[in-house]
Amino acid sequence: MDFLPEKINDYVEKHSQPEPELLQKLNHETWQKQMQPRMLSGHLQGRILSMLSKLIQPKNILEIGTYTGYSALCLAEGMQENGELHTIDINEELFDFQRKYFDESSYGKQIFQHLGNALEIIQQLDKTFDLIFIDADKSNYPNYLEIILPKLQRGSVILSDNVLWSGKVVEKVKDDDIDTKALLQYNKLLNEHPKLETVLLPIRDGLTISRVI
Repeated sequence: MDFLPEKINDYVEKHSQPEPELLQKLNHETWQKQMQPRMLSGHLQGRILSMLSKLIQPKNILEIGTYTGYSALCLAEGMQENGELHTIDINEELFDFQRKYFDESSYGKQIFQHLGNALEIIQQLDKTFDLIFIDADKSNYPNYLEIILPKLQRGSVILSDNVLWSGKVVEKVKDDDIDTKALLQYNKLLNEHPKLETVLLPIRDGLTISRVI
């Protein structure tokens, strides 16, 4: 997942904004208690999400894939004072874990958790979003793009995580590798879509920034 040499990555983190104390605590507890802690955005990517959100200053944020809530809290840092962040996850076992950290933050009352199938939940959200972060099941990335586009306006931004998929996107794809096939399709859609301008950044496992034009 990490393409940079460890020494370079350490240098980058040391010369980037420090990880806030609450996120340090969340990071530590995730690695301590969860089965797949590498799914966490982590220090560097978290600060990038925070910076992008602060530059965009979104009123409404949608996150598809909550995990333990780290990325949601990073995105919330740039949210407008009266804004809302809606985050969707299918794993009910993490719901209380997420809520604990959301409520410890200053954004607790602005963060709304949704539990279940994201494709169904998104259709029920009667909102236009300024910023969307996609970090859920890779096989549905093309479907997520199709369903979120009507909820975006000019200038809205889509952030897509894991788009390099540990380098599998440039290797021979196995017949049964549904996730890699979906990501290849998704990356092509983002790059060629007439209503989007896109740049793919080789940060961690690949982060794409797409802007509605």
